[in-house]
Amino acid sequence: MMTKDFPDSEKKHFSILLIGTQMAIGGAQRGLFDQARWFKSHGCKVVVAFFYDKEGFHEKWKQLVDFPVHNLQAYKRGAGLLRQSTLLLRGLWRLWGLLIRERFDVVETFTHDSNLLGLPPAWFAQVPVRIATHRGKIEAFPRWRQILHSVLINIGIAHTLIAVSEQTRQQAMDEGVWENRITVIPNGVKPLDTSLVNRVVVRKDLGLNESDIFLLSIGRLTYQKGHEFLVQAMSEVVNHFPNAKAGICGDGPLHSQLEKQILQAGLSNHVRLLGAWEDVSPLLASTEIFILPSRWEGLSRALMEAMAAGLPVIAAQVDGIRDLITDGVNGLLVPSEDAGRLGNSILQLIEDAEMRKRLAAAGQAHVLQTHSVDDMCKKYYDLMLGLLQANHPV
Repeated sequence: MMTKDFPDSEKKHFSILLIGTQMAIGGAQRGLFDQARWFKSHGCKVVVAFFYDKEGFHEKWKQLVDFPVHNLQAYKRGAGLLRQSTLLLRGLWRLWGLLIRERFDVVETFTHDSNLLGLPPAWFAQVPVRIATHRGKIEAFPRWRQILHSVLINIGIAHTLIAVSEQTRQQAMDEGVWENRITVIPNGVKPLDTSLVNRVVVRKDLGLNESDIFLLSIGRLTYQKGHEFLVQAMSEVVNHFPNAKAGICGDGPLHSQLEKQILQAGLSNHVRLLGAWEDVSPLLASTEIFILPSRWEGLSRALMEAMAAGLPVIAAQVDGIRDLITDGVNGLLVPSEDAGRLGNSILQLIEDAEMRKRLAAAGQAHVLQTHSVDDMCKKYYDLMLGLLQANHPV
């Protein structure tokens, strides 16, 4: 197969395929679309593909963007082994056809699974630049797949692995990826527009009184996110502030377990599971304090969006969060899995309005200055352009 030449006039307008695993509400998906919009607006040809549509978003997403979005239909929940194997092979064949037809200059994959599934076909198709990403520890990711993933990066199926924080870089090395195969580009976020949100209406819809103190956590209901520690902490918080209410936005396998915990703790009037929200800006506009009680994180997009929205934040002192928050300066850090310390920090912020304002202002300034989508995408752009030029010297 012939590879493309890149004369000077074309170097700044390359074509790029961005590959995600599932169409669902999540940080990786929002980050993918942020990049897609940025590259499109800077003159690049952009195509997006996902291996499957988990939550029925394909048709809606196609209508919302001005670039192609493909569903490779490589997975179906509940399918048997034979059926699933057939779907996967057909999905990979669809991806191969897309690669051959479009002859992309760059392929970037956004998760461990899309790294494993998307990059080998791109390598066989001789895509000039292939970029994998690592967004933090993957819950229940088998060791054999971890090893396979590291080998794939180390042998050059990907030109580089992007780690979204220094802590994530260390995680990748612990998994077996060679240090010289890793590039660190921190996540960036675009501040959500809360200007049109009617706070009074949203809070009323959430069942909040005007005097209620609303605490918000956003994240899938999984072991990683540690929401049970927020529920535990709320038992102490409501003893001091009966008007404190907490909302947990997200869905996932631990929904029933958390619901049972809330009921058994007698907190049904104080903690609500809000389900997954595609647009969380109304929640951010209606919140006093944002909580992230995770056991581990790469570089949390939900946390950065809360900080960019001007909320004071409390987060577990884990992984990439330490790259984002300086304790007592632009947020509060608490030990992971420590409901007592989390409760004390919540009480501290509720009682100290001036501290809330100071931390919120510092957090917002930090995220807007150092973690913008524009800065992030410029780094990706420079990396891709440099690799293209290195592979196709003039």
